[in-house]
Amino acid sequence: MDVDSPITLHNRHTGGTEIEQIYGEAWLRRIYGNPLGKVTLHTVVKRALFSKIYGWAMDRPGSARRVAPFIRDFGLNPAEFLEADPQAYQTFNEFFYRKLKTSARPVDPRPEMAVLPADGRHLGFQDVAKIKGIYAKGQTFDIPELVGDRALGARYAGGTVVCSRLCPVDYHRFHFPVAGTPHAAVPISGLLYSVNPIALRRCAAYLWKNKRQRVTIDAGAFGLVTIVAVGATNVGTIIETYVPGQPMAKGDEKGYFRFGGSYLATLFEPGRIKLEDDLIHAGETAVEVYAKVGSPLGRLA
Repeated sequence: MDVDSPITLHNRHTGGTEIEQIYGEAWLRRIYGNPLGKVTLHTVVKRALFSKIYGWAMDRPGSARRVAPFIRDFGLNPAEFLEADPQAYQTFNEFFYRKLKTSARPVDPRPEMAVLPADGRHLGFQDVAKIKGIYAKGQTFDIPELVGDRALGARYAGGTVVCSRLCPVDYHRFHFPVAGTPHAAVPISGLLYSVNPIALRRCAAYLWKNKRQRVTIDAGAFGLVTIVAVGATNVGTIIETYVPGQPMAKGDEKGYFRFGGSYLATLFEPGRIKLEDDLIHAGETAVEVYAKVGSPLGRLA
């Protein structure tokens, strides 16, 4: 796949193929695709201070004026929002990590099913040892680096991973894909590259170079499930809202990202799950599946 080709995706809910409308596309292509832009990338953009300054701006009262135009320009549906009135949000960041009505994201109730942890664009890899390319041919996962622990990473050798990419237009709270008892979050230091395919087609390793946070879940028949939340440019803060050690139901809220695009990787041990066919196809073709939180990820193997 050409690194500069349009970003296409398959929409699970409509059955159609779409071209992604990218927030800040011109800026991303200039920074990641232009030699002069790369100077700015390595000296400024990937640094935490850049994202902190931008995040600070999105927490200022004046940022609230962006909310109504954002809803209009990206076709969001306020009827899904727990607080539907755009004027009710005091800052853009408050709107960005808004809650939705429970009815807006039904959770697949079947006990043998795991569900997607977030709204977003997803790739599925049934066996990480057989990956031929992530976003571009020849790029493979470094699972121990991704989870920040070589012993834990070894448990997922030959295991299954689902990648969930959130864009700024998405609902930015994430949820438990399975029922179980979560451990405390483990922060892993790193930089803050973009996680848009414009960047990842050039270097998938940004996923394990970025700041991230790992949570493992004792999930019964699903085994030890690990979720890695990956920060990105303008997303320096990952907030966990669950209580460690307290059993959680499938679909319960786990946490949220503050402003920007962001990413989740959900890992299962070998032989625990059979992914949905469209997720597997997405991993094989690098054409992501757009699907909402609570819809099927896969079933017990």
